Amino acid sequence: MHKYLKQLADSNQVLIVEKEVDPEFELAAVTKKVQLQGDQIVRFNKVKGSDLPVVTNIYGSRQRLCELIKAPVDGFCKSWSALVEQSKSMSEPSTRLVDAPADLVQGKLGDLPLITYHEKDAGPYFTSAIFLAKDPDTGIPNLSFHRSMHVSDDELRVRLGSSHDLAKYQARAEAKGEALEVALLIGVSPEIFLAACASIPIDWSELNIASTISGNPIDMYQCETIDLQVPATTQIVIEGRILPNELRKEGPFGEFLGYYVPEGENHVFEITNVSWQKDALFHSLLCGSSEDLCPLEAVTAARTYQHLVNAGLPGIIDVSCAPAFMNTTIKIKQQYEGHAKQVLTTAFGANMDYNRACFVVDEDIDITNMNEVIWAYLTRGRVDKRVMVLHDIPGFYRDPHKDFWGRIGIDATMPMDRKDEFIRKTVPGVDDINLQDYISQS
Repeated sequence: MHKYLKQLADSNQVLIVEKEVDPEFELAAVTKKVQLQGDQIVRFNKVKGSDLPVVTNIYGSRQRLCELIKAPVDGFCKSWSALVEQSKSMSEPSTRLVDAPADLVQGKLGDLPLITYHEKDAGPYFTSAIFLAKDPDTGIPNLSFHRSMHVSDDELRVRLGSSHDLAKYQARAEAKGEALEVALLIGVSPEIFLAACASIPIDWSELNIASTISGNPIDMYQCETIDLQVPATTQIVIEGRILPNELRKEGPFGEFLGYYVPEGENHVFEITNVSWQKDALFHSLLCGSSEDLCPLEAVTAARTYQHLVNAGLPGIIDVSCAPAFMNTTIKIKQQYEGHAKQVLTTAFGANMDYNRACFVVDEDIDITNMNEVIWAYLTRGRVDKRVMVLHDIPGFYRDPHKDFWGRIGIDATMPMDRKDEFIRKTVPGVDDINLQDYISQS
């Protein structure tokens, strides 16, 4: 993480905040202000109540994500899909055991920056922490994200999404009357962070993907109090266990959809050890921000892209996903009449969480710009004949009131037999213009 941030600092992508900031709201407010103006990373060197600096917005840029996997800006889906496929057939081990860092600092949860992000949050939350656990039956390690509320130096309250592998691990351990040992990783290397975003079958390991991205096995060391190995470059490691048959109040918390998830009964995480690197940086992630959604968008889009390709559909160029409003947009090169509708019906099966609305557009549309997508829909044919409504189909795993039921598919492509009528106007030479050659400074 230090090496990666130095590279970004050398290219003027890191803003330094020397003024002391309050972890209650102020740090999040500065973060949000920066994100409204661009995608620069922010490093807070003085955070009230902790000696550890905080860094945020590392992964809030699609360009940086593409650079991390050596993909062109419009080719993340294809490159990511190839990486995931490559990780399936690794012939070498994806990890290797090394000694724990000699200068690890031992401390308590309260020594870390305890950040409260939103006005009605129940308290400080750890939002960037990656949960590392082993399948109780197979021993396969898993990486995943879950919010965790700070209660005391001994306890966190954790919300496990029911569709996540970790929830299945916990349920199986609980059925045996056992606690599930888990390590929370804060401030990991970029390949670990990206791998944790992946959605893969339960019998695969995200560490294989991390190893494939880095091109080397991931160095791991043995935890102090639990039977887990953690990546050796992790800045902060919180060791503990999720207690069986124990639920306590957690929330409310401002989630990625832009609303507060109300207070509920959620799992109890018992802390057994907290340690960090001597020069540790604490990674903060503002939920629902570009740093939260950009990686989720990228890997979810790649999952849909691979689903469509695996289904044998021709002409699939790229996919974009907007998790904050559960939309998927697919760019195709039309091959035949009805091609877009076939793509739509297939795309709905890619996942159940982020494609309540699906658009299919032609190859000239910027699928990351919803203004262009809507423009294509409204100007390339009848709005009443190109909409497919699927009634009474679940649309999100956490939906007790069925607010997210139903799907809508929209064909925003131009008519196959009238393409000449929909050639977009252009002004030649725009990309070659340097305005400084034309505008005088007064």
